[in-house]
Amino acid sequence: MKKINKDRRRSRIPDPVRKKVVSLIISLGCVGVLLSGCHDDEVHHEESVKVRATSPARMDLRSAKDYVCQIRSIQHIDVRALEKGYLTEIYVDEGQFIKKDQPMFQIMPLLYQAELNKAKAEVKFADIEYRNTRQLCEKNVVSENELALAKARYEKAEAEMALAQVHLDLTVIKAPFDGLMNRFEVRLGSLVDEGELLTSLSDNSRMWVYFNVPEAEYLEYKKSLRDEQEMNVELLLADGTRFNQHGKVDTIVGDFNNATGNIAFRATFGNPDGLLRHGQTGNIQIFRELHDALVIPQKATYEVLDRRFVFVIDEENVLRQREIRVGEELDHLYVLESGLEDHERIVLEGLRHVKQGDEVEYEDVTAEEAMASLDLYAE
Repeated sequence: MKKINKDRRRSRIPDPVRKKVVSLIISLGCVGVLLSGCHDDEVHHEESVKVRATSPARMDLRSAKDYVCQIRSIQHIDVRALEKGYLTEIYVDEGQFIKKDQPMFQIMPLLYQAELNKAKAEVKFADIEYRNTRQLCEKNVVSENELALAKARYEKAEAEMALAQVHLDLTVIKAPFDGLMNRFEVRLGSLVDEGELLTSLSDNSRMWVYFNVPEAEYLEYKKSLRDEQEMNVELLLADGTRFNQHGKVDTIVGDFNNATGNIAFRATFGNPDGLLRHGQTGNIQIFRELHDALVIPQKATYEVLDRRFVFVIDEENVLRQREIRVGEELDHLYVLESGLEDHERIVLEGLRHVKQGDEVEYEDVTAEEAMASLDLYAE
């Protein structure tokens, strides 16, 4: 028992040491509290984000709407054989510009020439017979009926000769109008049937450009145009360049396509340099003048489930999420239909660092300054 008490006395910590240990623990606790307070200050500092803000602007704009289009010649026809036979002559070449009535192809004329010669001989025979019968009738040798029959045979022979001449003429295929030759579908010496495709011919002096417009936009265009006013359009080519001629919408087809809800417009463009060819594609641009439109930079907005929003800063500098409705989309700009008023302030830059209900500090940016930096990336 004495030994146990003696060990307990040996394991007891002296009072001076115990006091130093307690003091050290208290000091470490204070340091922890201080560090925790510093960390809270840093977190609070990180949450206080400063943003840039601006207001919607009022301005006059020219908006452009693009539509995919198909370019067609005002006349584009298939050139086909009018008679059956061997192709004996080709007077033109692929891609050549030819004039109206210029010979293009010839199909074995010898047979039809022989038929014409035969028809001419029959006309001569019928003519002689008719003149002899008329002399006899004048002498009362033959009756009036016989004279009428002779005259009928003569007129029939003349008609057959005219028909043979037509067949011979059809062996030479001539251009029906000034135009540009397309690819040959047959070659010299080919046996062609009546109606067989030889090539196609395009009149590219003017071009028809077709594009489809949704029903809502069709109604908008019709309302915006005054009586007899023409809709002017421009053409963007496949390489992105702008065609050097302006076009006019001269017709709208009669019916809507029920499957797509679109209606086809047709614009006419001059083609003095022959740049446009049948079958090309491009984009039609229709321009509209927007007066006193309310616009905001695109980078001041964000999208959630196909709906577009902005952060509005209220009188207490608190962020309020607001849905907006976009009427027109321009380069780096949205033209608003609803959702904002002229005087309201919205977050221009810093959208990624804030959320609904945040109290923020902001740097005020005028609408003019905001428009000057539209292409800068917003964080």
